[in-house]
Amino acid sequence: MLNSSFWPGVCAFGSVLFAAIAIIDFGIYIATRYRERYLQEARTELDDILIQIPAARVLDISIAFSAVGVVLSILTLSFSAEKVSFQTLLIISLCSACVLFPIPRFILRYLKIRRLNKFSTQLEDALNMISGALKAGFSINQALEEVADQDIHPLSVEFRLLTQEIRLGVTLEQALENMSRRIESEDFELVAVAISTARKTGGELTSTLSRVAALIRERVRIAQKVRALTAMGRMQAIMIGLMPFLLLLGMYHVSPHLIRTFFSTPIGLISLIAVVLMDIAGFLWIRKITKIEV
Repeated sequence: MLNSSFWPGVCAFGSVLFAAIAIIDFGIYIATRYRERYLQEARTELDDILIQIPAARVLDISIAFSAVGVVLSILTLSFSAEKVSFQTLLIISLCSACVLFPIPRFILRYLKIRRLNKFSTQLEDALNMISGALKAGFSINQALEEVADQDIHPLSVEFRLLTQEIRLGVTLEQALENMSRRIESEDFELVAVAISTARKTGGELTSTLSRVAALIRERVRIAQKVRALTAMGRMQAIMIGLMPFLLLLGMYHVSPHLIRTFFSTPIGLISLIAVVLMDIAGFLWIRKITKIEV
């Protein structure tokens, strides 16, 4: 006769097995969706800065950064003078992986912002060049080609793409709209609207471009002044964001036993998660305050 605990054990095993399968399937679904979204966003960012590499390569670099962080954490804690528990080692390794994983995307966004700022600075000279070409009797398409032929990066590259679209049969208004959507620059959007409106209403395009160039010059000047005035606030956001982690490293150097106890208790782990969340919220809050739209 079978033991009375046989069937309850089978049921418990089946429940655990099905629960594990459901969790694994859900995890695979989340990972797949995240990978698709990550590749789509990375592909868009690469297209914005005109870097011709596969988006999957960015994901591979992010994973490599995380792996390097885990290996360095394990090697550093393994060869330290004090013994470190497996739980502490696992938490620090996961934190290192999470911190290093988004670095390639941050680099892409930084390159995009720097490229956009450089484009906005060069746009005033391009408008003056177009206005001068129109006064000399050139057509608007010829004036755009004059800008495209200049060796001014990234301005000439974007105008070269614009003129190529026009040669392929795209209307000037549509080509300007495509370029505005690609660059995502408010200054160039103003230029595109001004050119399209002047062509539809028959207005004087040279004077319109001169006024737009003066407006862009003033906006760039104000934006640079605002950036200089808010530099201290941005530095404070960085310092406040790094201070808890630097303090944690200092306390670990002074009293390793205290920090290991902190990582090995539920209250300590909950406190750590709360500190990280509040630290991120404070950093984003200060950045939002210091980010002033011009």
